[in-house]
Amino acid sequence: MASFNSYKLRCSIPGHEMDVRGLAATVFPEGAFVSVSRDRTGRVWVPNSSSDKGFTEMHSMSGHSNFVSCVCIIAPSETYPRGLVATGGNDNNICVFSLDRPQPLFTLKGHKNTVCTLSSGKFGTLLSGSWDTTAKVWLNEKCMMTLQGHTAAVWAVAILPEQGLMLSGSADKTIKLWKAGRCEKTFTGHEDCVRDLAVISNTEFFSCSNDTSIRRWLVTGECVQVYYSHTNFIYSLAVFPNSQDFISTGEDRSLRIWRQGECSQTIRLPAQSVWCCCILPNGDIVVGASDGIIRVFTEAEDRMASAEDLQAFEDELSKATIDPKTGDLGDIKLEDLPGREHLNEPGNRDGQTRLIKDGQKVEAYQWSVSDGRWMKIGDVVGGSNQQTSKSVMYEGKEYDYVFSIDVNEGGPSMKLPYNVTDDPWLTAHNFLQKNDLSPMFLDQVANFIIENTKGHVVGPAQPAGGDPFTGGARYIPGSSSDTAGFGADPFTGTGRYIPGSGPNPGAPVGVADPFTGGGAYSSAALRQTTNIYFPKTDGVTFEQANSSQITAKLKELNGGAPQEHKLSEEVLESLERLLLSVCGLNSSEPAPTIQQINLLWKASHWPEDIVFPVLDIMRLAVRHPQVNESLCGEAEGVQLCNHLLNLMRPEGRPANQMLALRTLCNCFSGRHGRALLMAQRETVLSRAADLATVCNKNIHIALATLVLNYAGCLHLQPDLEAKAQCLSVASRALETVQDKEAVFRLLVALGTTVASDQTAQDLARSLGVSSQISKYSSVSDPSKVGECCQLLLKELQ
Repeated sequence: MASFNSYKLRCSIPGHEMDVRGLAATVFPEGAFVSVSRDRTGRVWVPNSSSDKGFTEMHSMSGHSNFVSCVCIIAPSETYPRGLVATGGNDNNICVFSLDRPQPLFTLKGHKNTVCTLSSGKFGTLLSGSWDTTAKVWLNEKCMMTLQGHTAAVWAVAILPEQGLMLSGSADKTIKLWKAGRCEKTFTGHEDCVRDLAVISNTEFFSCSNDTSIRRWLVTGECVQVYYSHTNFIYSLAVFPNSQDFISTGEDRSLRIWRQGECSQTIRLPAQSVWCCCILPNGDIVVGASDGIIRVFTEAEDRMASAEDLQAFEDELSKATIDPKTGDLGDIKLEDLPGREHLNEPGNRDGQTRLIKDGQKVEAYQWSVSDGRWMKIGDVVGGSNQQTSKSVMYEGKEYDYVFSIDVNEGGPSMKLPYNVTDDPWLTAHNFLQKNDLSPMFLDQVANFIIENTKGHVVGPAQPAGGDPFTGGARYIPGSSSDTAGFGADPFTGTGRYIPGSGPNPGAPVGVADPFTGGGAYSSAALRQTTNIYFPKTDGVTFEQANSSQITAKLKELNGGAPQEHKLSEEVLESLERLLLSVCGLNSSEPAPTIQQINLLWKASHWPEDIVFPVLDIMRLAVRHPQVNESLCGEAEGVQLCNHLLNLMRPEGRPANQMLALRTLCNCFSGRHGRALLMAQRETVLSRAADLATVCNKNIHIALATLVLNYAGCLHLQPDLEAKAQCLSVASRALETVQDKEAVFRLLVALGTTVASDQTAQDLARSLGVSSQISKYSSVSDPSKVGECCQLLLKELQ
């Protein structure tokens, strides 16, 4: 902004019948904006071509059954070249409108309480926040992710320009930074509810709060500046195009304009709550308030209102009544006030307020630097209840009333929040239930509510060197001997899978099928045109075993085990027979017995420092149909899952973490295991994702395989929230995983998730997957990493 003129009124638009709660500048038509209100409507306003400098209602939208709380614009796309308007309401819904029809194109349902904030990102992504303490990510009419972590209402959300980064601010006083659906950082500093967020750049943002402060943050976590000027709750923020100057509005009846870090101008309004603001492309400021009026302010002299209209606005302001209890005049003592002569002294900053006595009246004045005079901004009424604002905060939410109910004489009073749209009897019933009070009070409480709301009409790590658990022993869990059990590793093409070992020099390079090791291609050209990597829908398992070494290690550890954990010779023999029966396709061993399976389950609860050979037997056993059914069945399956997840906790032993992950991967080989893991997906993938930070390549490969197996099961399924979790876990894992085999499996998991699914592709784009993986496109050793990456990038173009 080159000029530093003062802002003055451009026009007042009596556009709504109740509080204006949200504003957003539209992409089309140019210079227009949309407003939403407690009157349940949204309206699009376009600038007049006539000389009155005002705006005309172009379009009205209705679709909510209760107050409309927030609005944002979804950027134009090929399908909707004029963009879309999204609104959130007290009916828990989000309505999405086009600019040419009054009814919503579609409604997004999923929140369990008021949707109070919205933000849109690239590729049509929409982020919402709610009183239900969650934020949700929406794409193509579907909820893709739910961001959980706040302990109170989420009042503010914002999508940062860097893809995949999102912010949420809450009544729990914190701000959270989310990446690919996971909370990466929590910002603390505000002392009350966080009410709004405004993005400055890729690396910075503002927040405002009920604690009357505005804070400037770096996404790395540091608060670099705190701004004070408001005297009451701050509700909204907007940043000028120069990414430095900004505006704020709040419960102190003011719009404040901040330039170069200072409050350069304060504009008072004749309404208690100035709920929302936005900045138009020409620099004009739009604000909405509790009196239902939208006001536009400009610093361009040719757009300023006429002298008569400016005087009318000042007169309206001077007639306002100010309740000192609201705090927007600071801490004042009426009896100490000076008389009218005090106005002869000039103020020392714009927006400075001064109270004077005029006979029996107390008047409030504000200093205007641009006019060089004191302007009357209202009459102060002691003890008045003439607030136009209907909002009372309770537990981070807004209510029309919060009553104190004294049920037990001498006992503590209980808070009863109430909105005029609520049913008094139902509210009374819920209040009694919540506070464990007798239903006999129902009439009394309901009548109290009715009596006190009369006249209110309801309106429309372990380092990665060596194998982490074998020490000098010969036994390597999951490794292969020359007599391979189920054949070559079905995924790497090396014919051997030895955790912690280097590449097999005898392995075929480049031309082998990357999953089975069999087959070859006649030319490199064929590889480039044929996608042999994804979608991969058959499960990838860990087959390799050396049963004699596993048995030897089991007996060795049993010899040194505490007496209460020692296994008898019979049990050891039983486990050995079980191992032999599951280690060969053409084995002459009889099928595993229920007794053997039960002994395996019992032995898997050995002390964690010695349990790993038992887990290795379990990893191999769950591939067998009978064991899969027995351990993964409906009742037993949840116990198995919980046991493995406990072994996978971040502070656990790397050997157990790896083998638990491999066991989960192998569960996918049977129908019961697949059903179990799909039912437990959210918990399993969440716990597994935490292991990406453990510095162990074997764990990383097992984690990548687990994500890949989930992606394969979800291919061609309509479960978008599940696919979103796969994308999120794979994307986050790629930030820390270094091993090329793990990277390859994660790339195949991503490719399988997005293949033949336009919505999943859009979500991957919005999470910034393309920019994250592009560095792998030039990897030539192994060539499958680069080839798979190039195919995935092509899919996401």
